[in-house]
Amino acid sequence: MIPSAARQRLVDTVGPKGFLDKPEDLRLYEYDGGVDKARPELVLFPKSAQEVSSIVQIAAANKIPLLGRGAGTGLSGGAVATSGGLVVSFARMKRILEVDYDNERAVVEPGVVNLDITAAVQGDGYFFAPDPSSQRACTIGGNVAENAGGPHTLAYGVTVNHVLGLELVMPDGRIIQTGAGGFDSPGYDLPGLFTGSEGTLGLVTKVTVRLMRKPEAVKTLLAIYDTEDDCGLTVSEITARGITPAALEMLDGTLMRMVEEATHAGYPLDAAGVLLIELEGLTEAVEEQAEKIKAACRACRARDVREAKTAAERDLLWKGRKNAFGAVGRVSPFYYVHDGVVPRTQIAPTLREIGSISKRRGLTISNIFHAGDGNLHPLILFDARKPGDMQAAQNAGFDILEHCIKVGGSITGEHGIGVEKLALMDKQFRQEALEMMRKIKHMCDASGLMNPGKLLPARKGCAEITQPPVHKPEDLI
Repeated sequence: MIPSAARQRLVDTVGPKGFLDKPEDLRLYEYDGGVDKARPELVLFPKSAQEVSSIVQIAAANKIPLLGRGAGTGLSGGAVATSGGLVVSFARMKRILEVDYDNERAVVEPGVVNLDITAAVQGDGYFFAPDPSSQRACTIGGNVAENAGGPHTLAYGVTVNHVLGLELVMPDGRIIQTGAGGFDSPGYDLPGLFTGSEGTLGLVTKVTVRLMRKPEAVKTLLAIYDTEDDCGLTVSEITARGITPAALEMLDGTLMRMVEEATHAGYPLDAAGVLLIELEGLTEAVEEQAEKIKAACRACRARDVREAKTAAERDLLWKGRKNAFGAVGRVSPFYYVHDGVVPRTQIAPTLREIGSISKRRGLTISNIFHAGDGNLHPLILFDARKPGDMQAAQNAGFDILEHCIKVGGSITGEHGIGVEKLALMDKQFRQEALEMMRKIKHMCDASGLMNPGKLLPARKGCAEITQPPVHKPEDLI
């Protein structure tokens, strides 16, 4: 419970139109794109780093838990106030402060929408590379918190590869600057430490991002298969031939049919799976790579390899991929999006294992993922109104992630740990590694008020059992 005096100071900091505290308003901030829910006591909308600093100082003095929030598009419960307290929304801090083409960088506030950076610079031949599927809505602050990726991660890397510097408010209210604004800086890689820390170490108030020049040529291919195995084998074959596409995405037949019915993007309804492949670079190099990729696809029994002839055709294919999650919503009242990583050579066996899990748990599981780097996004369809269905979906998700660990992969590629995957952290990491993470957390946030209950599991007693969290159906409606 926030003390009344502290509440008044917080409200005074942001002004009469800078907060929400009515139950009907707070309900809009009790969830993100995942399945967990928890209601905060107060939502604040600061307009500057100084206001954020004041908020954090008041919270620290009164032992009030708090967390930062961008657009709420996260998928692991990272922006859910599981301990109540404050939500600091960056919706008002949405300015592009500086664009520096000479040094190929821009300085932005955390509330800037991802795609708005590209929109601001594309007329001058530049773009911002990280492109999550939610890039029309998600914000840079959230991207930094979760170290977001996207389809073009294969060639360009994830968010951390495009962050040159950060301004942060630490848990005691200090404002610090990290990074030197260049592609490399002396000392410990502090921007790298804070990127992906899920808001547990500080609140980002300014980001210096890397801008990239638009490629001379772009070519998009659609390879069509009669078996999922052949899709998976093609990914390894392309890598073995020394080719790195800008993007290499896979959709299985189940998901592809849902997408096609919703978007009419041109995907074949009778295929078992497709690979959406994009090449970028110099015109000659792209043409040469396209022929090599077509050969690799045919060597792995692709029945057809189509090439988008126009920008409109290319955009339509990507519209299908980017709107896939929405397409699923037309078919199932509820679905659970998961996020794991396996080595490329394990893609085909993992798809078979997911099929086995689907049968064992009695649920439909469709697959869409960044095949080039083995980042899986199985979508588990269920009905929360049916007793036991939600728990079955949770269990299926954990089965998939445990398999990812078993074959040398990871429990997240870009969605983060949040609260969703806490129970698996001690399976992913040895206790020595977890203790080192806890020491870093304690060094930055000794009081444990900054996004508590996320990313790091609590130390377990001898009687504790690791298991998925149980959700009630009414929590998801």
